[in-house]
Amino acid sequence: MGKRVSSVTPAEGPAGEPAPAPAAAAAVPAGGRPVLTRERIVRAAVELIERGGADALSMRGVAAELGVAVMSLYNHVPNKAALFEGVAEYVVAGMDLADDPAEPFTDRARALVRAFRKVAHDYPRCMTIVFTHKIDTPVGLRPAERALALADAAGFDGETSVRVMRALMAYALGAQMREIGQAKALDYHPPVAESLARLDPEEFPHVIAFAPDLARHDPETDFEFGLDMLIYALDALQKGLHTGLNAGVKERTD
Repeated sequence: MGKRVSSVTPAEGPAGEPAPAPAAAAAVPAGGRPVLTRERIVRAAVELIERGGADALSMRGVAAELGVAVMSLYNHVPNKAALFEGVAEYVVAGMDLADDPAEPFTDRARALVRAFRKVAHDYPRCMTIVFTHKIDTPVGLRPAERALALADAAGFDGETSVRVMRALMAYALGAQMREIGQAKALDYHPPVAESLARLDPEEFPHVIAFAPDLARHDPETDFEFGLDMLIYALDALQKGLHTGLNAGVKERTD
């Protein structure tokens, strides 16, 4: 697919600017009718999805939201697939990717994953679109660029930096998929009392013993616990890298 020039404005820019006005509140020119743009169309699509889910999105629905003829949309978005791509781009563009290279790489990694989580909370229903659509513009590469930059600054080589980036993105995506119900295999809710009583204690001793803990649902604590484990592992990897380099230097000078 060829690259498109993005005209989508994020819900909140990297510097924390105020959210854009709703799609229907665009500036009205002298002629009395708001100018139809790709940006307005995408915003309307985002609002429709957040109200009714991805299944609620249709070209006809967007046209009704904007008060325009359906065919006029095709001057700006060729089809529904392109509209979905625009929605995904809009959401990712809303990530706060402000970064301070002077901060420890572990703090920068935490901030990156948390930025993804925040935008996922801002647009929970649109996140299903982000998970399933490629963003064929530079906007989609900005989170990866930041992850690679912080890994490179930590001293990892290119191959390891790519793996660090993939680990951070995988955790960010996986955690949000679980929270919005797209990763059912990760939701280990205990069965009801009757079903629990039918479990074989020899086969499921821990499920039975920890049933009260399994019943508790605390997404924030779960997210931070998993993020801690990931960051601690990256920190240990980086310290091991420098330990190995220092040992190598010592061997060559002995």
